[in-house]
Amino acid sequence: MKKRKAKVSRKTRETNINLLLNLDGQGKAKIKTGIGFLDHLLELFSFHALIDLEISAKGDFTVDIHHTNEDIGLVLGDAIAKALQDKKGIRRFGFFSVPMEDVLGTAVIDICGRSYFSGIKFQNLATEPKENSGYTLTYANHFFESLSKKAGINLHLKIEGNNPDLHANLEPLFKAFGVALLQAVTVEPRRKGVPSTKGIID
Repeated sequence: MKKRKAKVSRKTRETNINLLLNLDGQGKAKIKTGIGFLDHLLELFSFHALIDLEISAKGDFTVDIHHTNEDIGLVLGDAIAKALQDKKGIRRFGFFSVPMEDVLGTAVIDICGRSYFSGIKFQNLATEPKENSGYTLTYANHFFESLSKKAGINLHLKIEGNNPDLHANLEPLFKAFGVALLQAVTVEPRRKGVPSTKGIID
């Protein structure tokens, strides 16, 4: 099978991003976004999704990290969609939960061609986790919203637990997202066409 790869660039007045992706990789990552915490989360995602991922990004950090964070989500989502090509043979659905101490992160994916993301849902959390090195829960939501929009996926994310540390909440969530995506993009040898009774995913 031909390896499913994509190269995507996005240059605006606010950001300059270059990304290489191989869906059929080994989980190797080379990521420099200028947002250290996001680099760490994306490395975890890449490793557990078995996706080779290279990202270099420059942004208007004198303002804040909003534009860079959001545009990386757009570029990554676009690359996933391009690498999937016609989507023939993929399993389409993915579901996985990852524990980390007292936190359980869950990701559910449908590569249906139509994006939907309602935000990260919390269960049993009394207060919103505090920021980590300038990164916040709001930024994480913007990232996943942008990614789901460009990738054309229905994405549900949930965190269970009552840990106030943002790192402890987002690390298992990004890992779960990686494994769920790995499941969804895996080719099922018994599936000869597009995984839809309509015969098309658009």
